[in-house]
Amino acid sequence: MKRLLLLGILTALIVAFFALDLGRFLTLEALKSGQTEFVAWYDERPGLVLAGYFLIYVAVAALSLPGAAVMTLAGGALFGLVVGTLLVSFASSIGATLAFLVARFLLRDWVQGRFGNRLGAINAGMAKDGAFYLFTLRLVPAFPFFVINLLMGLTPIKTRTFYWVSQLGMLAGTLAYVNAGTQLAQINSLSGILSPSLIGSFALLGVFPLLAKRIVDAIQARKVYAGWSKPRRFDRNLIVIGAGAGGLVTSYIAAAVKAKVTLIEGHKMGGDCLNYGCVPSKALIKSARFLRELRGAASLGVRDAAGEADFGRVMARVRGVVSQVEPHDSVERYTKLGVEVIQGHAQITSPWTVEVTTTQGKQTLSTRAIVVATGAAPVIPPIPGIEGVRHVTSDTIWSLTERPERLVVLGGGPIGCELAQAFAGVGCQVTQVARSGILGKEDQDAIALVEAGLAANGVTLLKGTGTVRCEIVDGEQRLIVVKDGAERALPFDLLLCATGRKARVSGFGLEELGIAITKAGTIEVNDYLQTRLPNIYACGDVAGPYQFTHFAAHQAWYAAVNALFSGFKRFKADYRVIPWVTFTNPEVARVGLSEAEVKAQGIPHEVTRYGLDNLDRALADGAAHGFVKVLTPPGKDRILGVTIVGEHAGELLAEFTLAMKHGLGLNKILGTIHPYPTWSEAAKYAAGEWKRAHAPQQVLAWLARFHTWRRG
Repeated sequence: MKRLLLLGILTALIVAFFALDLGRFLTLEALKSGQTEFVAWYDERPGLVLAGYFLIYVAVAALSLPGAAVMTLAGGALFGLVVGTLLVSFASSIGATLAFLVARFLLRDWVQGRFGNRLGAINAGMAKDGAFYLFTLRLVPAFPFFVINLLMGLTPIKTRTFYWVSQLGMLAGTLAYVNAGTQLAQINSLSGILSPSLIGSFALLGVFPLLAKRIVDAIQARKVYAGWSKPRRFDRNLIVIGAGAGGLVTSYIAAAVKAKVTLIEGHKMGGDCLNYGCVPSKALIKSARFLRELRGAASLGVRDAAGEADFGRVMARVRGVVSQVEPHDSVERYTKLGVEVIQGHAQITSPWTVEVTTTQGKQTLSTRAIVVATGAAPVIPPIPGIEGVRHVTSDTIWSLTERPERLVVLGGGPIGCELAQAFAGVGCQVTQVARSGILGKEDQDAIALVEAGLAANGVTLLKGTGTVRCEIVDGEQRLIVVKDGAERALPFDLLLCATGRKARVSGFGLEELGIAITKAGTIEVNDYLQTRLPNIYACGDVAGPYQFTHFAAHQAWYAAVNALFSGFKRFKADYRVIPWVTFTNPEVARVGLSEAEVKAQGIPHEVTRYGLDNLDRALADGAAHGFVKVLTPPGKDRILGVTIVGEHAGELLAEFTLAMKHGLGLNKILGTIHPYPTWSEAAKYAAGEWKRAHAPQQVLAWLARFHTWRRG
């Protein structure tokens, strides 16, 4: 009601202004013809004229009415350069701030609610550098000031910042107009006030804040590097610490653009993904899936199909797959690509030097830039007694050769769910313990299908269960948990800790350099992946905010390019479209916002759902379960987010990821030919569901009449 009342008052004032033709008093001709009379009034009652002029100017600026330029000229003509400049400067700034506040009150919540997910980068930029942006715009008269007032009201810039920056930024233009007003008799048109050369001068002034920001950044950089001696020359362009996904891609890009790059790895090439994560887990999941399909062979018309897991051979195959992939990430391959690879421990000793300890001794390398890509390590929860029982993590479980009959998995995240289901599939009796629930970032409809899949594979899932202690009673290892206020003992042969991963941020010199660590335990970086020291970058799990191999590789491009070309060109890391997949049965794949997230953020949306039980290929494969869920703005086909649950969900997600990345809507997907019968048709049919829901019913009713008429 307050908004409607204010909008009504403003509308009435603006309508009255035009209806009463008050604009005739705010023209150059009216000012020149009435100048003598205005001066006489000012001589008789200066205080009243000053106050009246000030209030009228504030009103004109606040209502964004035409005539501010003439009012500024009047200030010079009536009051002279000094008094006129003071009056106009404060009146214009106050009026602009009122317009700013009106726009903020009436529109900001609506705009941010509707477009907030697309305005994230703008909001962040305004929160950080809004004063510079506004100052630049205020210095250049080519930008309509009333538009700036209204648009700035929709951003997070503070009101007091808007006011003082506006007053300072508009001062140069104010002086020019007021000074022109003192020479009113010589002015024939408003366009003559600002010559092209004067506008050019203002444009150059507009560049000043940008130059000033560069100067400030340079001064801050010198302060940051105070106490360090920068080498005159460098041995290398780039040193990369860590040979996981982020480090490998960073060093590859550097070598591809002919930079001299050194990659340092203290353990295994390929990092967590190759050795402990993506590759071994998917190899195990394949064995478990094949065994599951054998057990369901009767539904496919196959008689007497049976399969029993040979756990030792399954794990040997897992290690064999890792060995097959190893050459892709090997020292030999990267050396051929032009990367110098050193296997040893890296210690950053200054912003430009890294000390490497190898079996041959120590050496110190100098470099223009450093990229830290040290990844993350599993977290072992601080459960009393855990050190006295047999426990492993997602890193160490791959050395198993004998099957643990009773496996307890701690953790309800993607790693816990994938490994619980996979080990159950190869014959382990698995109990999964989750503090609250599983897959906390996914929607409940997706979680329900995964829970059903876990149960179908023999996993006993205990949700809402806390851990108390580990103990050994009569030689039996037990995990004591508490559920619904009662303690319960879970006997086990092996305890798998899948309770998260923590970034590796210590042991290689960050502390000594004063590089900040976030509350999440990752290295603090800016939008360009720079740390507090601008020539030291971080990417991948150690930088966050996501712990995905593909995300680390995505960040690596920005880290490499910015590290090598900073000072000439740099790029803000783009996190707008990040897909991920949980490789359970059924798979859960998502990109963009979930249904829970759009509701929590108050984003208007529609939900389009297509059940995979209607997909011909899914029926033929005996896998007709799951769904495709697409979120769009009301009445529009732009994709806000997609969740897919079912077989091949990760593969199906790629088309939606591409569409979101390049701004393609559901109509484009619907208009694309998909081969039949394939799983990819699910995307087309989901788009068809959206189209059907938005069919123009009135037009279809008229078409029905048209065809009836055609039949005679």
